[in-house]
Amino acid sequence: MLKSIRYSWLQACACRTMSNIWFSADTHFGHKNIIQYCDRPYDSVEEMDLDLIANWNDLVQPEDEVYFLGDFSLDFRRVKQVVPLLNGKIHLVAGNHDLCHSSNNNSRAYALRYIQAGFCDVTEDTTLKIAGEEVLCCHMPYFHPADTDRRFPEHKPDNNGGWLLHGHVHQRWQVKGKQINVGVDVWDYAPVSQARVEALITQSKFTIPQ
Repeated sequence: MLKSIRYSWLQACACRTMSNIWFSADTHFGHKNIIQYCDRPYDSVEEMDLDLIANWNDLVQPEDEVYFLGDFSLDFRRVKQVVPLLNGKIHLVAGNHDLCHSSNNNSRAYALRYIQAGFCDVTEDTTLKIAGEEVLCCHMPYFHPADTDRRFPEHKPDNNGGWLLHGHVHQRWQVKGKQINVGVDVWDYAPVSQARVEALITQSKFTIPQ
């Protein structure tokens, strides 16, 4: 896994006092084919990008933190264009369509370029405490031998029975067992709040066998 790379002067990214935390994934800014692939309600990539930016900024305030769980854009030029337009201090947990992900060539060199584009840090997984649970954040869902998507098995985390926030699966599910998909395709093309994630985890304690 790619180790987290940070600017030493961006200590504000670690400060969570008086701010909200959000999660998102799979925006695919600038990706025309994603509209048809995921049946998104847009007539053009320009319309999609403008709507995704507006939805983000309607929710996220400049002092908030956002954990973006991969596949921001296939085009690094679009990354440099869009990141400065978005509110919040954005932590990138890279996905396979981000050039800084280790499935891509020269990923380590690109990690610094993503930080220079405006991300607080770049990693491929991180763990947060949410609703009293240790929650893994990763672009990929848990590995399962029966999964119809057999790509990137070496990048999928093993299921240790804990909670996982992820993207990658687009509209295949929103919640599946202890996996919560934070991708825009199942959250009205907008980030999802930590409060909503906490509610899902808390509610599940009464429905998922422990």
